[in-house]
Amino acid sequence: MNTDKFQTRDVAALRGAIRGPVLEPGEEGYEAECATFNLNCPLHPAVAVGATGPDDVALAIRFAARHGLPVAVKGAAHQMVADARGAVLITTQRMTRVTVDPRERTVWAEAGALWRDVLPLTAEFGLAPVVGSAPNVGVVGYTLGGGLSPLLGRSRGYAADQVRRLSVVTADGEPREVTPDSEPDLFWALLGGKGNFAVVTGIEFEVFPVARFYGGGLYFSGAHLAEVLEAWRAWLPGTGEDMTSSLAVQRLPDVPVLTDALRGAFVLHLRIGYLGSAADGAELIAPLRDCAPVLLDLVAEKPFTSIGEIHMDPVFPMPYFDRSTCLTEFTEKTARTLVDLAGTESGCTLASVEIRALGGALDRTPATPNAVSSRGLPYLVFALAPGGPAQANEIRAELDRVVGGLAPWAADRGMVNFLSPDEATSPNAVREVFGAERYDRLAAVKRRYDPDNVFRFNHNITPA
Repeated sequence: MNTDKFQTRDVAALRGAIRGPVLEPGEEGYEAECATFNLNCPLHPAVAVGATGPDDVALAIRFAARHGLPVAVKGAAHQMVADARGAVLITTQRMTRVTVDPRERTVWAEAGALWRDVLPLTAEFGLAPVVGSAPNVGVVGYTLGGGLSPLLGRSRGYAADQVRRLSVVTADGEPREVTPDSEPDLFWALLGGKGNFAVVTGIEFEVFPVARFYGGGLYFSGAHLAEVLEAWRAWLPGTGEDMTSSLAVQRLPDVPVLTDALRGAFVLHLRIGYLGSAADGAELIAPLRDCAPVLLDLVAEKPFTSIGEIHMDPVFPMPYFDRSTCLTEFTEKTARTLVDLAGTESGCTLASVEIRALGGALDRTPATPNAVSSRGLPYLVFALAPGGPAQANEIRAELDRVVGGLAPWAADRGMVNFLSPDEATSPNAVREVFGAERYDRLAAVKRRYDPDNVFRFNHNITPA
């Protein structure tokens, strides 16, 4: 990208117009402004604009348009997929206002708000959003990719299904209020289309009267993978939509933050999220507690604000590589194959290989349809390993071996929020995750709202 199209005086003019910082490479604060959660995905934009509100976003987009530059967007920075080289990077971390309307049971969140900003506010009214496994992630990025909850997903659907309106700035630099009535095609595409069509500056979504849950994790020794997998697989069909569960095969690091039972251990982490009473929940998961010796039992009655304790996702930035796939079924043979791929004798070196049970409301089309691509897929597999560029080839080969080993059960589409950077920068992989028909409709919307593909440092859908 030719960044000679603008001069120092142009950046100075932008800096004078925008309330937030405007930073070029080498300036103090540039590296911090561009920092990402996955340290393997650094950003190197021509200019970084720290937006403080929609006006700053519009000015940055118009500046990019005048100089023929693409635009990248960074919220919580958990899922950056390209380096933004030669682009104008808009960061939204200063836009964190959250308001709750308890009467309407809605939340308005600005583009930089994290779920950890929302949860205490909704909890004051006994309300809960369809939040994911990690409260540290951004509300907007998570929702635009669908938004899979480990507690409310099977009963309420995807986070995208709860959205009522969005404030955006499109590639022409114009602010828009997007609702199912005002701009139905754009509303449909934004929710599931993962940042391809506009910069979302605010989002309104519905929340639900949930104040507590019964859940957490059961940890078993990895030596019992076969027994636990089979027990979990047999148990799942008997659960209702108020029960959500997943299982992760984990090779944990030897770090002080972990308890003695888990430090440096090979374990199975069986996750439980149940909306019923603690007594009913304990009865429901009794077969799982009894299927093998439990190393650590962290399942208990908890406030909804403790939802992060179900998965215990990492909270600090690190370098890592990942892969995902969705499965059409999880049979006895699938379970045996997973044991061969990731069990004691497998030689597997990945930190985590998880399988999440989906279904329930996640399969149902919401009252206002959207572009979420994974409805009807019963299982998601997600694998990752920490490591930097020096380990890239080795880790990628192991991810290919493990995730590729489940190919006989792999679906022909997937979940966009779980696409790795390697996959998200592949046009074929992006088309495949959406499915051909949905992708073509998204490409038509892209042609209308972003014909020059200004927003292309993402899970890019090229204009039709």
